[in-house]
Amino acid sequence: MTPTESSLISPILVTRQAKLEHMLKCLLAQPAVAIDTESDSMYVYHEKVCLVQFSIPSADFVVDPLSGLDLAPLGQLFASRRIEKVFHAAEYDILCLKRDYDFEFNTLFDTMWGARILGWPYMGLAAILQEHFGVKLDKRWQRYNWGKRPLDKAAVAYARLDTHYLLSVRDIQRAELRASGQEEEASEIFEQVSNVVPPSREFDPESFWRVKGVWDLTGRQQAIVRELHACRDHEARRSDRPPYRVLGDHTLIALALAQPASLQNLHGIDGLSPVHIKRYGVGILDAIARGQKAAIPHPSYAPRPDERILNRYEALRTWRNDTARQRGVEPDVIMSNAALMSIAHRQPTTPKELEGIDGLGPWRRMAYGEQLLRVVRET
Repeated sequence: MTPTESSLISPILVTRQAKLEHMLKCLLAQPAVAIDTESDSMYVYHEKVCLVQFSIPSADFVVDPLSGLDLAPLGQLFASRRIEKVFHAAEYDILCLKRDYDFEFNTLFDTMWGARILGWPYMGLAAILQEHFGVKLDKRWQRYNWGKRPLDKAAVAYARLDTHYLLSVRDIQRAELRASGQEEEASEIFEQVSNVVPPSREFDPESFWRVKGVWDLTGRQQAIVRELHACRDHEARRSDRPPYRVLGDHTLIALALAQPASLQNLHGIDGLSPVHIKRYGVGILDAIARGQKAAIPHPSYAPRPDERILNRYEALRTWRNDTARQRGVEPDVIMSNAALMSIAHRQPTTPKELEGIDGLGPWRRMAYGEQLLRVVRET
């Protein structure tokens, strides 16, 4: 029979410390545990983990951190090298759990990366569940505010589907990875994911350089974007909303190009509604005025590499993209752009000199080391 949500045993909602301790005892007795999290990133300035889901063959647990639970005991599970933690797209979950609780992670299996390494034509969890189990996820819960309490029972039922089938997905992928000789490659990538470092929560005034389109502006226009970017963050923090829900990046660029001087002139700017103008109009005009007088900004990081380094980087990218095409995978499965740039900078000539480059672990050095050295040598 095709499994459906209605045929599943109800998930166990964990809101009391004693229940969490009992759950943890069950999880620690398992060889593998499926895990996922839900956060409220679309609704608050500082997002937080709002749910943590766990699945084992006999039960699904949904832990509610907002009920006052102390989640510190879970650190024993996450750090365990004996118990495999199975995620789908683990990086975001791990970043959030490290940021909020300073957990350490070992022994991961990421089914999203498994799908990418195997060259599956689909890698989203919804597509995988539909393909392999005939389960269709209800998209209306994807924008649910997980910070709201009390929790909707239907939302809890949906949340557990993110982990209920993961151990079975892991079994399918592990068999394929072994059959294709890619299990060691996957393990190396999983370990890299477990070591991701959460970014600082502090606002970085220089992060305006990441606004799409800012590099196409003049220096004066960039100065205006810098002031608008800081103004947006101030308003977002004050109202406890994500910055993009105050003003979108495309609106910052449009304002820098138009440089309106009055509230009336704000009308017609892409992304500015009458509500936006009423709430933020005066602050926007002040930020534009400051930007028109401020010093021209310059990036604080390293300048553009010289042409020899860029030539090596482009040659390495060409090799990487060709290799990915032959394997039928996305280019970053072979190697990240950051790793290629590090190789281009270091210009290694021996296998030993490839060691210590981020994103270039033992498996990649063994599989691609000679090819990388040849590309560097011939460029």
